[in-house]
Amino acid sequence: MAQTLERLTHRTQTMRSIRGIVSTMKTMSAINALPYEQAAQAIEAYQDTVLTGFHAFVHCHGPLPHDAGPAGAAIVIVFGSDHGLCGNYNEVVAVEAQRLAETGPAAQVICVGAQMEDALVGQGIMPVTTLLPPATADGLGRLAGRLITLLDGMRGAGSITVSLVHMQRGDHGQQHPVAQPLLPLDPALIAGLAQRPWASRSLPQFRMPPDRLLAALIRSYLFARLFRSAAEAMVTENAARLARMQQAEQSIDDQLEALTSELRSVRQSEITTELLDVIIGFEALKRRKKRPPAVKGPQG
Repeated sequence: MAQTLERLTHRTQTMRSIRGIVSTMKTMSAINALPYEQAAQAIEAYQDTVLTGFHAFVHCHGPLPHDAGPAGAAIVIVFGSDHGLCGNYNEVVAVEAQRLAETGPAAQVICVGAQMEDALVGQGIMPVTTLLPPATADGLGRLAGRLITLLDGMRGAGSITVSLVHMQRGDHGQQHPVAQPLLPLDPALIAGLAQRPWASRSLPQFRMPPDRLLAALIRSYLFARLFRSAAEAMVTENAARLARMQQAEQSIDDQLEALTSELRSVRQSEITTELLDVIIGFEALKRRKKRPPAVKGPQG
C-alpha cells in the first residue's frame, strides 16, 4: 500500500530520533569501557607485586604445603551483565558455566549481574546468590571484597574449589568465554616461584608470623584475581554493547536511506500530480475563453 507523505515524514523523523539514541549509547559504551580497562591494567601490576611476595615467602620458608584437609564445596563465580542490549553476551557465558558444571562435581554458583542470573536459570542453574556489578570502576574493589567474604562464609571447615567464568577479549576484537581455576592455588605457579632464584643481593625479611603472612598473601592474590575478572567482564560487556549499537546504527542508516528514497519519490509524485492539476485547470480555462459566444435569434 502506498504511504502518504505525512506518514513517511513521521517515520523518517522517528528513525532519526532512534538513531540519535543509538549513537549516544554507542558513545557511552566506548567511554564506560575505558576506566575498567585501566583498572584491569592497574590490578595486574598489583598482582605482580603479590606474586613477588609469594616468591620471597617460598624463598625463605620453602614450597607451600599441600592442603590435606577434607574436600569442601565446589564454587563457581560467574560474571555477567546487569543490563541488556549486549546481544547474547550472558547466554554465551551461561553455556560455559553449564559446561563447567557438567564436567565437575555439583557446584554452588555465585552470580554477578541480574541479566546473567536470567541466563543461568535458562540453563537450569540456580545461583545461591546474585550480586550487582559495579556501576563505576571504583566499585570493583568493593565487589572483590564482597566475593571474598562470601567465599569465607562458604568455606566451612574444609578446603573449597573455586572457579571463575567470564567473557575474555581475544584477537581482532573477538570475545570468548573462559573458565579459570582460582582455588586451590596453582601448584605449578608456586613451584615455579620456589625454583626461581632470588635476584636481589638483599634477602627478604618479615615481621609478621609466617602463617599470618601467608594468609595475607593468599587473600591479596584472591582479591587481585577477582578484581581482574570483574574488570574484564565489564570491559567485554561494554565492547559487546558497542558492537551491537554499531550494528543497530548501520541497520537504521539503511532504513533511513530507503525511507528517504521513498519520501522523495512520494513527494515528487505529489508535486507532479499538483502540477498536472494546475495545467489541466489552465487548459480548461483557455478553452472556455476561446469558445465563440452563442448567437442570439431575432426577436419576435
